[in-house]
Amino acid sequence: LTSTYGQKQWQSYFGRTFDVYTKLWKFQQQHRQVLDNRYGLKRWQIGEIASKIGQLYYHYYLRTSETSYLNEAFSFYSAIRQRSYYSQVNKEDRPELVVKKLRYYARFIVVCLLLNKMDVVKDLVKELSDEIEDYTHRFNTEDQVEWNLVLQEVAAFIEADPVMVLNDDNTIVITSNRLSETGAPLLEQGMIVGQLALADALIIGNCNNQVKFSELTIDMFRMLQALEREPMNLASQMNKPGMQESTEKPARRENPHKYLLYKPTFSQLYTFLAASFKELPANSVLLIYLSATGVFPSGRSDSEGPYDFGGVLTNSNRDVINGDAIHKRNQSYKEMHCLHPGDLYPFTRKPLFIIVDSSNSVAYKNFTNLFGQPLVCLLSPTAYPKALQDQSHMRRGLWEKCQDYLRKINRDIAQLLTHSRSIDHSFLQFFGDEFLRLLLTRFIFCSATMRMHKIFRETRNYPESYPQLPRDETVENPHLQKHILELASILDVRNVFLENTLDDY
Repeated sequence: LTSTYGQKQWQSYFGRTFDVYTKLWKFQQQHRQVLDNRYGLKRWQIGEIASKIGQLYYHYYLRTSETSYLNEAFSFYSAIRQRSYYSQVNKEDRPELVVKKLRYYARFIVVCLLLNKMDVVKDLVKELSDEIEDYTHRFNTEDQVEWNLVLQEVAAFIEADPVMVLNDDNTIVITSNRLSETGAPLLEQGMIVGQLALADALIIGNCNNQVKFSELTIDMFRMLQALEREPMNLASQMNKPGMQESTEKPARRENPHKYLLYKPTFSQLYTFLAASFKELPANSVLLIYLSATGVFPSGRSDSEGPYDFGGVLTNSNRDVINGDAIHKRNQSYKEMHCLHPGDLYPFTRKPLFIIVDSSNSVAYKNFTNLFGQPLVCLLSPTAYPKALQDQSHMRRGLWEKCQDYLRKINRDIAQLLTHSRSIDHSFLQFFGDEFLRLLLTRFIFCSATMRMHKIFRETRNYPESYPQLPRDETVENPHLQKHILELASILDVRNVFLENTLDDY
């Protein structure tokens, strides 16, 4: 099922694998009594088949980005739990069977996290904790520390979201980062934008000491959801993955295909990047999201080329010890495990949308558009004020009021951006796509908000972009600043924002 060399090659293998497991599942259903009485079929063996099918659905979601397959994976994993298929495993003196059960729990938790089923996640974590305690008590195995680390990781992952929305009875409201029908501002009459569509995305996580679970960092988790629509019922669409034969056009556009790369080496990253580039359809966009540790230039350079400003770190087991990069090479050489801006130049032959979240994101400000294709880089601040505090909880009514107001702000940002006379044409070329439109409007809102906040006073505290946005028409626009102050008043935090912002520059 390897997807290393593109999306197409794995589909026939998946179809055959799915066929085998579907037949096996139906066979054990039809002949359960004979299998039980004559061959001693165990319930955990049935659970293993169901778990494999759930795993196949999950992997199909990863390959296709169709969130409906997550619901199918959830259905199989949930059935295993409800029917207690693994309940007898603990009675057998076989640690490898218990490990199968623990892995099932870990996979089920990942699926629930992606579906935002946080109440189920918390129940599963409690059950997994009890199972691990029993496992470590009964078997003196070498993987005890690893399983305890799994528990710590998922606990940190759950706690990572700074805002908790509460109902009146203090139950938690599940919020979603996925694109809803009212999420992105609509294109209005008179808005002249490009017709490009986001088709492929590489989501790369390589930050040291970041909250993660499995091979999914919190940054990757949030970004992959931002590039998906809310799931819909799979049953109405198709019977079996890879087997849809329909002449009707889908009611809505598919989610962009994604590659999730956790701590890839440079060669792995480049291989996936080349595969995406090769298979990118006409009039489509490739998005690259880099959440990675910054690599800074080791010495002064006489030139200012695309390899002279550093970049972000790719993985090298040889050179990274305890999370710290070791730089022992001659300072006249460039860091070979760094993804430099120049490394992305070959891929600017097609429309490219880059987001860099790193302590050296500004290295990607030094781009040159060699081929005249649409190219935008959104760059995170390189440092954040230490005194910054998040609001811990919010009532549902206030949350929904703020969401409505934020949608109004996004509509106004769309007007500002599309009516600007000095904005680079690349921004407008990407603005026709729903996902990219929402990312751009959020970026401008975020940048404008940070510039107004009293403790964000250094240049390195602000997001930047390539090409640069016209400040007076976007991130420093008085009309937008007024909206931000009104939203701050609704949240009762107006006191932390500058009132006369333009006078402070």
